[in-house]
Amino acid sequence: MSLLLVFVLLQNGFGADAADASLSGKRPNIIIVLVDDMGYSDLGCYGGEIETPNIDALAANGLRFTQFYNQGRCCPTRASLITGLQPHQVGIGHMTAPPGKPLGFEGPYQGYLNDRCMTLAEVLKSSGYKTLMTGKWHLGTDDKNCWPLQRGFDRYYGCISGAINYFQPGGDRGLTEGNESIAVPDGFYATDTFTEKAIESIESAKTQDDSPFFLYLAYNAPHWPLNAKWSDFQKYRGKYKGGWGELIKARNQRQRELGLLAPGTQPAEHPGPQWESLTDKQRDRLDAVMAAYAGCVDSIDQNIGKLIAYLQQSDQLDNTVIFFLSDNGACQEGGDFGKGDEAMVRNPPLETTDGVRIGLHWAGACNTPYRKYKHFVHEGGACTPMIAHWPAGIPESEHGKLVHQHAYLQDFMATVLDLSGGTYPDKIAQCQGRSMLPLLAGGDQPIHDEPMFWEHEGNAAVRIGQWKLVREYQKPWELYDLSHDRTELNDLSATESQRRAKMIAMWETWATQTGVRFPKRFNMYEHLNAMQRQNRSEK
Repeated sequence: MSLLLVFVLLQNGFGADAADASLSGKRPNIIIVLVDDMGYSDLGCYGGEIETPNIDALAANGLRFTQFYNQGRCCPTRASLITGLQPHQVGIGHMTAPPGKPLGFEGPYQGYLNDRCMTLAEVLKSSGYKTLMTGKWHLGTDDKNCWPLQRGFDRYYGCISGAINYFQPGGDRGLTEGNESIAVPDGFYATDTFTEKAIESIESAKTQDDSPFFLYLAYNAPHWPLNAKWSDFQKYRGKYKGGWGELIKARNQRQRELGLLAPGTQPAEHPGPQWESLTDKQRDRLDAVMAAYAGCVDSIDQNIGKLIAYLQQSDQLDNTVIFFLSDNGACQEGGDFGKGDEAMVRNPPLETTDGVRIGLHWAGACNTPYRKYKHFVHEGGACTPMIAHWPAGIPESEHGKLVHQHAYLQDFMATVLDLSGGTYPDKIAQCQGRSMLPLLAGGDQPIHDEPMFWEHEGNAAVRIGQWKLVREYQKPWELYDLSHDRTELNDLSATESQRRAKMIAMWETWATQTGVRFPKRFNMYEHLNAMQRQNRSEK
């Protein structure tokens, strides 16, 4: 057993059970559960009304992070989580290239995972872990060299590309097992099947030997199309007829009760119109699309319950570290008022990603109390709910507590290195993150004293300590003191002009070194459209 792991556990105050387990060679199993496009306040333990008792139980017996950051969008988040690096460093500065549509160049925005990085699976596999994945990969499709099995996973079942139909994936967004395309099995429902395959993979790994396992369970839910099961949809139908204003007010009240929202903190203003200004027909349709979304989140929770029950029954829960988080804030894609209705939930289009979407106004409510949503790096887009659960490692005295120190995706690599006693190669870019073990142990000191940087679609930010500089593309930089203004409402650019200028310079230095395109951004979709226009003109 690695002396590094034993030292870290003891040095950071982990319980005797964890230290004893380490000394006897029982390194913890590690599970990372990533959900797709879920808002900051959707879970019950983060203030939501959606029924999530199993996830809430993980929080009650573990820790909730209040300032954990993603990369603002699906595949850049996956790139940072899996490598411990900035997405630009690994080739996914914007998005992964769509199937069959290579971008035609290499570099920070090439659209697929490059070979100048290590994945969590590669690091853990080299230290003796069984490495398992089910769900959404979204790190490159056309070249199998950047598929899961070629990047360290022993087993894989899921969707290599992005969004899929929950009931009947089809076209170039089908299912893959290992390296082979497979037919959609009878009774398939993505959230259920990904969980079942995850449990099967763990069970299979345990029959081979007693090596610990790493599971990356990447649900596509609640990403559009919102293919809720009819029973899950009906559970919430009618519960959102009070509108987004009522929803925000109720969630903010619960957030104050939970300590997630300080008493005097003003939540960000909602971007939508007054609910009462809409017609009865509009309000009924909007209730239906939000009910579909809630049903998809509820289904995730049901499946977390199945996974936890299996771990308990197989006597693996105590020494399994579980991290649960969302890849970005709730998704505004789908127009201001979303798309679809009850009929589309009842009879969803199949073999397509067409379907129900919640739209901007519900997304703004789902991310309360913060500003913005997916695509942006204001708090509503880039701050994610994150839960850590580890009975053998997190002291019982810390169970249910909030972690207020900031952390981000890159920290997973440093954390699993400490948990596994693994090593990281010297010949590639060094991990950008810091180990979260001191925070899991109940420490209240920051793990980051260096700046943290973001860029996506020209939306950009830098955070150092309590200060955050952030902007929307082609708009002025804003400056916030997050120790007093987590909801980013009081721009201090004028009164802190020297600090603002210094932080802009820091961001521009980082961006230049990292290959970020600025001041004009790179956008993959704009690039593909330009290629298409050029091809037409040449014919």
